[in-house]
Amino acid sequence: MPSEFTSKRKGELIRSLHVILESEPEGLPARTAIQRLASVCNATPLEMSSYESGARRFDKVVRFLTIAPVKAGWLVKSDGIWFITDEGKQALARFADPSEFRTQAARLYRVWKNARDASADSEPSVDVDDDIEVDGARTVTFEQAEEQAWSEIDRYLSTMDPFDLQRLVADLLQGMGYHVAWISPPGKDHGIDIIAFTDPLGSQGPRIKVQVKRLTSSRVDADGLRAFLATISGTDVGIFVALSGFTKDAEDYARNQENRRMTLINAKRLVELWVEHYAKLTDKARQLLPLTPIYFLAPDV
Repeated sequence: MPSEFTSKRKGELIRSLHVILESEPEGLPARTAIQRLASVCNATPLEMSSYESGARRFDKVVRFLTIAPVKAGWLVKSDGIWFITDEGKQALARFADPSEFRTQAARLYRVWKNARDASADSEPSVDVDDDIEVDGARTVTFEQAEEQAWSEIDRYLSTMDPFDLQRLVADLLQGMGYHVAWISPPGKDHGIDIIAFTDPLGSQGPRIKVQVKRLTSSRVDADGLRAFLATISGTDVGIFVALSGFTKDAEDYARNQENRRMTLINAKRLVELWVEHYAKLTDKARQLLPLTPIYFLAPDV
């Protein structure tokens, strides 16, 4: 790592990052977390300067510093979102000194690394920083590519015409083997955007009612679910698709329903299902969200 980042400074950065994430129970996009960290820790002009490749020193170092906490179980990364775990919160409480915090994360990284090397009949390592420098380069490249890909997909969905988004969800249901009987035309829909069945005539299984929200400014809360739930009878299945996602109270509300079944789908889950069933979609459907796989060498850490 760049020499201008001393061991003390690295400790300050990684512990401060965990403090920031502790106040964000739903996690933060990696770029947002790094930007907030730069502000909180008063990043210097040198730290914020860029390499010839265009990569910013501060961003690169922070990403490398997260590798040890991830293997320590203190930090989780999922589709570009960084979360602190319960173990990470406990580490914050136990290790108030930044240098000790980083030392303990490095110790747990070494435990993981040596166990992996032993299983692969490799020589156990000693210098953690050197290991992360070598092994982490692939991880950082992979993470940044993954974040960039998701950012573009998320932006594409959030600017999609609302009716096209309804059509996309309907096409997905058809690709999954359901039979779409009705799609709401533009205008008022009374809370229902799509009706589907498990068979062509709708004579078997439940009726599936779907509401689709392109809204991305705020998560849907429990109150937002109640109006939709009122349209679902005891034999219906409700599917609520919201690109913005759902608050914890909304997720709990849906999960605790005893007589009515409801499934919540956020943008990430929608894309996962789209990818999973992509081969079964029609060519016309794929044009709504055209995707192509790009292969990267899997990271070691």
